[in-house]
Amino acid sequence: MCGIFGISGHPDAAALAHLGLYSLQHRGQESAGIVSAHQGEVHAIRAMGLVSDQFSPEKMRTLVGPLAMGHTRYSTAGSSTIENAQPALVRFKGGHIVLAHNGNLTNAPEIRDGLEAEGSIFSSTMDSEVIVHRLAKARAEKPEEKLAEALEGVEGAYSLLVIVGDTLVAARDPFGWRPLVMGRLNGALVFASETCALDIVGATVEREVRPGEIVAVAADGAVRTLQRTPAPELHRCVFEYVYFARPDSRVFGGSVDRARRALGRRLAQEHPAPGADFVFSVPDSSNSAALGFAEESGLPLELALIRNHYVGRTFIQPTQSGRDAKVKVKYNPVREILEGKSVVMVDDSIVRGTTTRGLVALIRAAGAREVHMRVSSPPITGPCYYGIDTPDRGQLIAARHSVEGIAKEIGVDSLGYISLDGMLGAVPDGPEGFCHACFSGKYPTKPPTVPEKLRLG
Repeated sequence: MCGIFGISGHPDAAALAHLGLYSLQHRGQESAGIVSAHQGEVHAIRAMGLVSDQFSPEKMRTLVGPLAMGHTRYSTAGSSTIENAQPALVRFKGGHIVLAHNGNLTNAPEIRDGLEAEGSIFSSTMDSEVIVHRLAKARAEKPEEKLAEALEGVEGAYSLLVIVGDTLVAARDPFGWRPLVMGRLNGALVFASETCALDIVGATVEREVRPGEIVAVAADGAVRTLQRTPAPELHRCVFEYVYFARPDSRVFGGSVDRARRALGRRLAQEHPAPGADFVFSVPDSSNSAALGFAEESGLPLELALIRNHYVGRTFIQPTQSGRDAKVKVKYNPVREILEGKSVVMVDDSIVRGTTTRGLVALIRAAGAREVHMRVSSPPITGPCYYGIDTPDRGQLIAARHSVEGIAKEIGVDSLGYISLDGMLGAVPDGPEGFCHACFSGKYPTKPPTVPEKLRLG
């Protein structure tokens, strides 16, 4: 999962891209980058780490021009190295190409093999680079037509921002897996993964980029659209509503906060906890779901677990050791609230189970009498191939254990997951048109040819 931001037609484009990336930091913490373009010249800053650490005023002054693009990354294809940081920037005989990608291309290895057989030399291991090479080879004249040509036969999930010359191009895959929204700031056009990034720069949301659509913004502000053949049905990622997007955003046309509250209410209907004293969330991504659970159940909502906001999201840490270290310093229980109580702990998901096991131990050590775990998504039983770095199947606790077995593994008195039908019925515009492969095993496209993630060990 990554965050992308692009703006065309504003004198402070790079500064606004920098600001927008702050609102997209939750989508990737491994690396960040900003590229600006002006009169045939491009300038780039890419670095490992957080947005707040990498863009000094001195560096930002080098990013001139009315056109800029930014990216925050965590790796789903390609290792966590500076070579894989985005936006990708290449210079070729036709000028320059800049690309930022959110998603995952399921047939990138096959495309790469074909390109290398024709003499292409790759500078990274990320899947996105195959699109850059195809763009450089494209024969079409207009940038949007070049991108359409480059995307022919490309499978998987992608929301893209591309700079070709002085034109900014935005594109979304025909299935609509990943969100991408368009807005306006005075006369400038702005694109971002989530509406919260438009809010921070003061842009007005105009609409989503439609599945299969390519939108080109020329230097004079002229907007051209090209609609590729849409997929027969949408496969928007339901996990955007469950976990990934910020609650103050709208994605796929719906409020993330309202979706999570509805998930919490449905969870309380399906798995009540009679006799519990109160509800609390695993902050912050579960706050809205816990509110919904409390509203439906009539139980009070307490702030029983405090999050250290100077520590990033554990789920998107690239290594298990990084996740373990972050959990130890990320949360602290409030003993005065928990001591002697029977509590409902609401979380959005359980992936490996290691984080949850540690949290339950913290709650019990603080004196909780009973811990009843409630989860606002179904058990994750398979890997994601479309832009979320869920681990291989052997590391997924729900692929190896029943719900009762998971409850025993994580140390809770009871465990309840929302049903698949309940989740899909709770999100905006549901239940149709969403990808739920990691929960149901129903993959809407052919899985990648490299099957490691499917192995149980």
